[in-house]
Amino acid sequence: MNKFIQLDSHANKHIKPILVEASSQNNSFDVQQWRRYIEQEIGFVLPDVQLQWLINAIEHTASSYGLTPKNLWHRLPKNNEMRQQLLDNVLIHESRFFRYIPSINFVTECAAQHQRLRLAATNTDNSAERNFDELFRIWSVGCASGQEVWSLAMSLISKQLKNYTILGTDISHRAIKRAQLGHYDQRQKSLIPDICQQFIQPLCANSAIRKPSFCDSTITKEMIASNQAHWQIAPSLKQYVSFALHNIIEQKPPTSHLQNVIICQNMLLYFRKFDQRDILARLSEQCALGGYIILAPGEALFWRPSNMRRIAHPQVNVWQKINA
Repeated sequence: MNKFIQLDSHANKHIKPILVEASSQNNSFDVQQWRRYIEQEIGFVLPDVQLQWLINAIEHTASSYGLTPKNLWHRLPKNNEMRQQLLDNVLIHESRFFRYIPSINFVTECAAQHQRLRLAATNTDNSAERNFDELFRIWSVGCASGQEVWSLAMSLISKQLKNYTILGTDISHRAIKRAQLGHYDQRQKSLIPDICQQFIQPLCANSAIRKPSFCDSTITKEMIASNQAHWQIAPSLKQYVSFALHNIIEQKPPTSHLQNVIICQNMLLYFRKFDQRDILARLSEQCALGGYIILAPGEALFWRPSNMRRIAHPQVNVWQKINA
């Protein structure tokens, strides 16, 4: 039996019931209350093995404002900056380039097929087919610091594919800012295939990093330190990529455009099964007819949507939208 309290993920639109409850109590630091608060805010269910990580994040956030954890708890309902910094400290932003190559290859082939069909449509006299000229749209959900997004961009452009756009979203301000910068360390460079090394370049010595308005000085120092004497994404790729802050638990999508491919890998495992179903339903709504949703291998095997069919692929957990 699940020992955690199940909470409505959307109950925090106007009030913070857990914080209100805790504020009325003169109690000591309660990590279980903090864990329930994180779930209420973003749907994440932190496992026991990450409780120390949560405690460290709380203490780090509190100390950066000169507060105790208890005082931080009281301040959170009225201070969005503190709330965002706490979430940034709790969430794990680590990712890596070309993390799962079969998925990247699948998306690249889909984009190539889309470009072939588009070129064929432009050469026909059929006016309906000639309207087939939209961008191939890709959405990376929970993109962390952007490595998956840039890996996809590199793979597509290495195949001379240009009629595409990639949106990366994450709930962390800090991760999104790092993704937008496109600055990475030497360890990440070694993960990029030789054919894609042409799309990176040394970081200019005089490259200036402006302080984000939402961050405190601690975060800014971390961002500066992560960019010393390393490398950056080539500017030529940035025209194909955008990043946005988005909470996948929320009903509102990050864009009005339907997506040809939605990639949501290794994120659902942090959510309860009923939240996973809600998330997958929203993703299917944002998926274009004939488009694909890619999950991590072995993820959400319980899913049986009537408007999607699972593709028999030996390496990729991929679903295609077959009806609206």
